[in-house]
Amino acid sequence: GNILFATDEDDVPALERRIQGALQDSLGIAGGTILRELAELRALLDSDPFPGLTHGRGTYLTVTFLKDGATAPAQLPEQPDPLTRVVGYDAPARAFLAVIDNSTPGQTPDFMAWLERTYGKDITTRTWLTVQRIVTRLEA
Repeated sequence: GNILFATDEDDVPALERRIQGALQDSLGIAGGTILRELAELRALLDSDPFPGLTHGRGTYLTVTFLKDGATAPAQLPEQPDPLTRVVGYDAPARAFLAVIDNSTPGQTPDFMAWLERTYGKDITTRTWLTVQRIVTRLEA
């Protein structure tokens, strides 16, 4: 899920650990917590990495955020999956951008599994539409 909040704290890794600890202790929610600031998300939107494309049922525009401290790729991967086109890597947002073809029933892209094998489980993927909605709410 997504949680939107405001804070004056600027030690993101410490804040991620504190939030994850509280989620685990209070709600039993395991897994990684990944934070992004509004300015990072706004800059990502403003960069328009998917020009002319629209997120829809057959074509998913995705953003996969790496946890703070993850090593950025030295180069973009060769197309790791025939149903996925890697658009780029946005270093300030620490995110892979990809277009996933979901138009053929029964075919599942392997891109998410490739990301997890390469970067571990400290990643999270959101659709471009979700990122847009989050920014809209944060700016309200």
